Amino acid sequence: MQAVILAGGRGTRLAEETLLRPKPMVEVGGKPLLWHIMKLYSHYGVNDFVVCAGYKGYMIKEYFANYFLHNSDVTFDLGGNSMQVHRRSGESWRVTVVDTGELAQTGSRLKRVESYLKSDCFCFAYGDCIGDVSIQGLLEFHAERGKLVTLTAVQPPGRYGLPGFSGDGGWINGGFFVVQREVLQWIGGGESVSWESDVLPALSAAGQLVGYKHLGYWQGADRLMRDGIGGRK
Repeated sequence: MQAVILAGGRGTRLAEETLLRPKPMVEVGGKPLLWHIMKLYSHYGVNDFVVCAGYKGYMIKEYFANYFLHNSDVTFDLGGNSMQVHRRSGESWRVTVVDTGELAQTGSRLKRVESYLKSDCFCFAYGDCIGDVSIQGLLEFHAERGKLVTLTAVQPPGRYGLPGFSGDGGWINGGFFVVQREVLQWIGGGESVSWESDVLPALSAAGQLVGYKHLGYWQGADRLMRDGIGGRK
């Protein structure tokens, strides 16, 4: 199982941070949002990641290029031009960072990593949403329903919009999906295809979209708050 993570947008609503780095690299608790998302998937045994980079994508590449070094105790002998690693700490992750363009929309970014996908089913996530979503539960729900896409639905504070289930309002797109590879055939070329505005409505109209309700912790990031990062449109 692979997880594809969107990490290429500019994050203009979080401009205080994203002037300097991609939004998924904004830190929470000393670690990037992207790291927290990958840790969630890794907890459920998903360790193969495809990161859809774009805006300042080189920072994501540099982060993983230096990940081992940054998480180890090291002695640098400058006179002898040598390095000794004392404590090794890493992750059992395989991370493929793909440049999907600075201006591409979310659906187009997914289409552009098609050649890196290995199976007929994969996880798909936004790079700016964190939570305690049960990935195992999500995958089992997807297999039971037999649709092309399963969307994780969450109930955040009331300032958000209210698409949702009949007779049960207050649910929004929580940014964690399970996707059948066949969906990529629904995405045309170019860079203007939106996953949210183009692909998901088409899947819903065809009866190929189902929602998995997550009642636990969830937080999106699209603005700074005085007590932390929070909120996502």
